[in-house]
Amino acid sequence: MARSKSIKQDLREYLEAEQPGAITGAVWRKLLERFAPVSESYLRDLLRQTGLPFEQPYQGVRQHTFEELERSLRDLLAVYAEASGAGDRDHVRYCRRQVIAAKDRAKFLAANPNTAAEKQAEKTEMAQWMLVWLENPEVFPAWVDARKRAMAGG
Repeated sequence: MARSKSIKQDLREYLEAEQPGAITGAVWRKLLERFAPVSESYLRDLLRQTGLPFEQPYQGVRQHTFEELERSLRDLLAVYAEASGAGDRDHVRYCRRQVIAAKDRAKFLAANPNTAAEKQAEKTEMAQWMLVWLENPEVFPAWVDARKRAMAGG
C-alpha cells in the first residue's frame, strides 16, 4: 500500500489519537506492525523526539555521552537479567541485539576518517564498554565503575 503521509506525520497522528503514556512492549510491537517495514532505529529516533518515556529494551542504547551509555547499559542489564531468570530467550536475544547494533554504530564512527579524532577515541572507548557488556553483562557494573576510576586517574 502506498503511503500518502510520511511515517513521521502518521506517527504523530497515531500518538495523538492513542495517547500512550509510555513506549511499552505492547506499544512498540503495535507501532512496528503498523509502520512496517520501518526500521527499528528510525522508529526509535522518531519516538525519542516525542519525549515519551521508553521501557527497555525498546529504548535501545543511548550513546551521546558516557553517562547516557552507562545508564542505557545498566537499564538493559536489568531487563536482560530478568528475562534470563525467567527463561525468556527471545527477550534475552533482543537485549543483546540492541547492544550489538549500538556497538557496531560506535565502531563505525570510530573507524570513519571523517569523524574527529576526539570523537573517534570516545566511540572506541564506548565500543569497549559494550563489548564488556556483551561478553559478561553481570560483570559490567563493577567493570564500568573500575573503568571510570581509571579514566579519571584514580
